[in-house]
Amino acid sequence: MEKREQESFSYTYSAEMQEEVRAIRQKYTDPQPVENKMARLRQLDASVTQRATVVSLVLGIIGALILGTGMSLVMTNLGGLLGLHEKTNLLLGIFVGIVGIVLISLAYPTYNHILKKERKRIAPEIIRLSGELMK
Repeated sequence: MEKREQESFSYTYSAEMQEEVRAIRQKYTDPQPVENKMARLRQLDASVTQRATVVSLVLGIIGALILGTGMSLVMTNLGGLLGLHEKTNLLLGIFVGIVGIVLISLAYPTYNHILKKERKRIAPEIIRLSGELMK
């Protein structure tokens, strides 16, 4: 037994190396939920506005692209390249442009609707967490 203890080696690493070893080890272990209540409260609050913002931005961008397509049909010879008659090109461009304007106009009301809906959904959890923090 004593012989084995004498044959073993002992390694010590610097603080930087130990931190690197700890970081690598943490990647392969199960994450521990150490999140505090204030961080959870902030995360819930941010998720409400984030979802509403993403949906309204996507709607607005799609509307702007459709409006641009309608403007291109009216102002250029894009309809001629597609094989459309001049007057059909103009009418189709106006119709497509109006659809784009409607979508752009719906972006902000959509934002408000989703914001109210998400706030209603998240409200019980926010109130519970804020009540615990205010004690």
